[in-house]
Amino acid sequence: MTILEKSGKITRKIEKAEMKASRLPPAEFTEEQLCSALCRESFYDFVQEFWSVIVPEEAVWNWHIKFICDELQQMAERVFKGLPKEHDLTVNVSPGSSKTLILSIMFPAWVWTRMRTARIITASYSYDIAVASSLKSRDLIESEKYRALFPEVQLREDQNAKNHYMTKMGGERYAFGIGGAVTGKHAHFIIVDDPLNPSQAFSSAELQATNRWMEETLPSRKVNKLVTPTILIMQRLAENDPTGVRLEKAHKLPHRLICLPAELAENISPPECRRYYVDGLMDPVRLPYEVLQEIEETQGSFVLASQYGQSPIPRGGLMFMTHKLIIEKPPKRFKKLIRAWDKAGTAGGGNYTVGVKMGEDYDGHYWVLHVVRGQWDSGARERIIRETAKEDGRGVEIVVEEEPGSGGKQSAQGSVRNLAGFRVRAHKVGKSDGDKEQRADAFSAQVNVGNVYLAKAPWNEAFIHEMKFFPRSKHKDQVDAASSAFNHVAVVKRIAGGRSVRNKLTGL
Repeated sequence: MTILEKSGKITRKIEKAEMKASRLPPAEFTEEQLCSALCRESFYDFVQEFWSVIVPEEAVWNWHIKFICDELQQMAERVFKGLPKEHDLTVNVSPGSSKTLILSIMFPAWVWTRMRTARIITASYSYDIAVASSLKSRDLIESEKYRALFPEVQLREDQNAKNHYMTKMGGERYAFGIGGAVTGKHAHFIIVDDPLNPSQAFSSAELQATNRWMEETLPSRKVNKLVTPTILIMQRLAENDPTGVRLEKAHKLPHRLICLPAELAENISPPECRRYYVDGLMDPVRLPYEVLQEIEETQGSFVLASQYGQSPIPRGGLMFMTHKLIIEKPPKRFKKLIRAWDKAGTAGGGNYTVGVKMGEDYDGHYWVLHVVRGQWDSGARERIIRETAKEDGRGVEIVVEEEPGSGGKQSAQGSVRNLAGFRVRAHKVGKSDGDKEQRADAFSAQVNVGNVYLAKAPWNEAFIHEMKFFPRSKHKDQVDAASSAFNHVAVVKRIAGGRSVRNKLTGL
């Protein structure tokens, strides 16, 4: 029995190769030569042929595997010819969909069958994960079957480390953890496989560090910036995860998104992939409804929505059930009106300065009536705060958050002086107020019981979008200002005995 006969697929492959060979001048080909030619020509056929070399279990062939393989090959063909790339690629697909096997293990090994001088940088959220994929790819290249079909691809003995190995023709593969030192390395292909793990996505610092490395460090590590593609494959974890950052820049840089949620949904991309779903499922064998239901019950709705639905918010939102917000024309009279300001001081970037006007009507409903939002320097900010106060009128009380520290106190006092003639006070944010989530808790309780209304206006979309993702939203300024406004509209009242209760409508 030959190496090829062990695969169980050689008969079909040889038949295909023989049909193609029949169109060429007569020649004699061995089975190895025919299969080698076929695998070089098709990355998907390569994956099928070499699956059993890496994975002991029988393969489950779903349509998405060929779809992703074909996309990768289309990008690679341009690199092989030295043509400018058409786009970078981002793939969002569920865990357990063979994404690492296809991209981090199989793809580099296949590239070398066509371009033995190719240099490849691969990265993952941890160094150990990146090295594990690199080792499996090296095992494939050094396997008996690979050597039989592609004897010309040989690794150098003097540079054959687990995180960096080379072909005798000058090809190289580097494996890095996110944040690793890639100085001096340049690649024909840059591959990033899961740049974040779920726990890292909860940390703003981890998110920022990952995005900074990917957006500032990796782009300079290309052999030719016009040719080298960056390929990112991951499941969604946060609004401003690496996929989110890429989507924000898609209008500036050529970019293609493949988004394949486990269930039929609006975010499928490209839209024509919808026709491949069976009974509303991307992969009905590995991810049937029973499995998805178990994931939701055991791991929670956020995991289901983000990692499997490729939308990093569960149905209805994280902390705020935004579908329960009611958009209507507000009444003319209110029991109390507050404009709360959450300030920032950088023009054109960073956090936003936000002023939220909120009121309580005579039926006990809470209304978000107006939102002012912008990235202004301190001078422009103070001017806009005063102009807004004039538009609101003296019937609207103004609250300015005073952040901890002397700088926060001086900033708040400056705003109070700027608003001379209006009802204004500074509220010092202290330990008793808790963190951003705790300060938003009472407001979210009212949203989630359908007791918060929005005045219909152009700012609605951005306001609701931030609430959907909070507390994992990229920006939190609108929620902070709205929470402050609510906590001053629904004030704590003292009753006999010294106990305190909130307005009966706060839900607390």
